[in-house]
Amino acid sequence: MTLTTDDPPVSPAVRRSAELEQQLSLDPGRFRVLTGDRPTGALHLGHYFGTLHNRVRLQDLGVEVFVLVADYQVLTDRDVAERLTEHVEGLLLDYLAIGIDPARTTVFNHSAVPALNQLLLPFLSLVSVAELGRNPTVKDEIAHSRQSAVSGLMYTYPVHQAADILFCKGNVVPVGQDQLPHLEVTRTVARRFNERYAEVFPEPDALLSAAPLLLGTDATKMSKSRNNSIALGAGADETARLIKGATTDADRHITYDPARRPGVSSLVLLAALCLGRDPHEVAAEIGNSGAAGLKRTVTEAVNTRMAPIRARRAEYAQDMGYVREVLRTGNERANAVAEATLREVREAMGMFL
Repeated sequence: MTLTTDDPPVSPAVRRSAELEQQLSLDPGRFRVLTGDRPTGALHLGHYFGTLHNRVRLQDLGVEVFVLVADYQVLTDRDVAERLTEHVEGLLLDYLAIGIDPARTTVFNHSAVPALNQLLLPFLSLVSVAELGRNPTVKDEIAHSRQSAVSGLMYTYPVHQAADILFCKGNVVPVGQDQLPHLEVTRTVARRFNERYAEVFPEPDALLSAAPLLLGTDATKMSKSRNNSIALGAGADETARLIKGATTDADRHITYDPARRPGVSSLVLLAALCLGRDPHEVAAEIGNSGAAGLKRTVTEAVNTRMAPIRARRAEYAQDMGYVREVLRTGNERANAVAEATLREVREAMGMFL
């Protein structure tokens, strides 16, 4: 990358992420990635283009990938975990449908790996209450919490994520800019443990997502809880109905201008992502066809791109025994890794084995 005097400054996190991308391509076997989702509802197109597609890319590069179904973390901002089994099975179907290969990627869930969760106790001793309270992501989660009162579990959320990442000695974590404070907690925990006891953990680096932001059908942030997304499991007719009802504006001429035309531009971007094209070119082709023309283009692009994923999802759904076995096998792998790490931790801390 060559910078001119007119270029904006590049942050250390962005620079390091660019270096990591090069290293991942050259020597993927050096890296272990931890990523995952909370089972709180159906994964949608925002997830696919934002994170899921990247997981398959890393897997196919030859990076060792661990994908966590964070069922315990559902409780951080909810009084109860509703329809948990259904949501977990939905995640598994989506993972398999998009191309996650259980022979190369370990898919597991929190509640099935006791040694991972046991790491939370020594890790909590390495951070202060004030540090947890200052975490901006925790503050945001508390502000938007659905709980009648904030539980103590909420404050442990960043440290639990540290256990998620460090149990497998993950050294790369794909995140957005807003998740950097969480990763910094993980780096702090790893560094303090190593300094206090022994060198056990790497300090993981952030692989920053360059994924463009897709808005929901109401032109606000796409979210499971806002009912404004298109689920990966949605059929062609449902997808067409949702896109038909999406928010646009009164200007008949279609342009790609996210700042001034967020609803229209998000639809253009969605079509462009599905087609593998530049959004400005897609908008120019639609031109004066108006919102109806835009929505036809988007519907066709989404349904064409998602057709093979939907077909694979439907096929896997016919054999839920196999789908559950994928999770059982992944849990066995994750347990072996977590137990080995916990033994190292206990030995480093001078505990009886």
